[in-house]
Amino acid sequence: MIDDLVIKSDHKICLLVIDGLGDIPSGDQTPLERAKTPNLDALAPSSAMGLLYPVAPGITPGSGPGHLALFGYDPLKNQIGRGLLEALGVGIEVGPDDLCLRANFATLKDNVVVDRRAGRISTDENIRLCRRLSQIKEIEDVTVRIKSGKEHRFVVVFNGKRLSADVADADPQKSGKEMVLAKAILPDAEKTARIINSYISLADEVLGDEERANHILLRGAASYPDLRTMEERYKLKCLALASYPMYLGIARLLGMVAINPGPDYRTLFETYVKEKEKYDFVYIHIKETDKAGEDGNFEEKTRVIEKIDSSLKVLIEDQPAVLAITADHSTPTKLRSHSWHPCPLLIKSTYSPQDRLPRFTEKNCTSGSIGHIRGIDLFPLLLANSLRLKKYGA
Repeated sequence: MIDDLVIKSDHKICLLVIDGLGDIPSGDQTPLERAKTPNLDALAPSSAMGLLYPVAPGITPGSGPGHLALFGYDPLKNQIGRGLLEALGVGIEVGPDDLCLRANFATLKDNVVVDRRAGRISTDENIRLCRRLSQIKEIEDVTVRIKSGKEHRFVVVFNGKRLSADVADADPQKSGKEMVLAKAILPDAEKTARIINSYISLADEVLGDEERANHILLRGAASYPDLRTMEERYKLKCLALASYPMYLGIARLLGMVAINPGPDYRTLFETYVKEKEKYDFVYIHIKETDKAGEDGNFEEKTRVIEKIDSSLKVLIEDQPAVLAITADHSTPTKLRSHSWHPCPLLIKSTYSPQDRLPRFTEKNCTSGSIGHIRGIDLFPLLLANSLRLKKYGA
């Protein structure tokens, strides 16, 4: 229905996604509550706030479903494996006979995955290891391509006939558990599971003399879906600014121009100011809050939030017609993982309510005028605040 109501407008939209921002109190505060955030504090009173459940209450989302929802695509109807997003993010061209998988270098000892991230090896080390693995070019009638990502991450793309995404991940999901192999979920995926497991075996042989990165994990198998782009749906020219492949990948999948400005936050926001006039919608992604949450590091997550806030003045002073700040999921430091907890949400526009709340925090967001919404409800609010939706009905 929303697509049918879209009209053109000159009002521009900026969505800042601070990955894993939401948290639960450690003691009496969350990292967002503990952090000194003068720029967010200045923004808060004149903004509307609320809490956002990326998929639905009680559901712990992956980053892919979380982002799809933020962009107005129902993640329950559009299930996209993260392997495809990672492949697009690192610049691999994907065709109809390709099957993409997200990969980690890992540490294996006595058949136990003792470290799923191989000690968070450097990206340079990753590139060296991918060169070693590139000697594996074909398995049966299937060709293999790989490309390095950031730190321990890389992408594997299999090309061949009758490949299926209906395979269980070859990843125990947590360190300290026995290695697992891919399994077919449906009978027509037996060949794919066999190819994946053969590749893991060959890769482990190649990496056998490595001290840390002596094993690989493969997950998120996906082929290319049939999705309408954001420009087709919303009449928006869209830009994505992110430094991690997965987020660049989902942006490209939805038809956005995707730019990696690098890891510096000030440069990130300055790139927004430089590029914004060419676009109707700009999505900005920051990853480091999520990393600190997964490491269980409360103090580091607090520091990252403060660092983001110190650079945020560049964005706030630009005064986008519609500015929204939220996350694709929460990553509480107590849990060291994504969680079902709602994400804090702020929307500022000429037409948004002014909640007069003193700070942007989880606690204040519980009493904001936006209330509790699902991720898929966010984009209609952004379109409405930018005067891009016509009246429904007589």
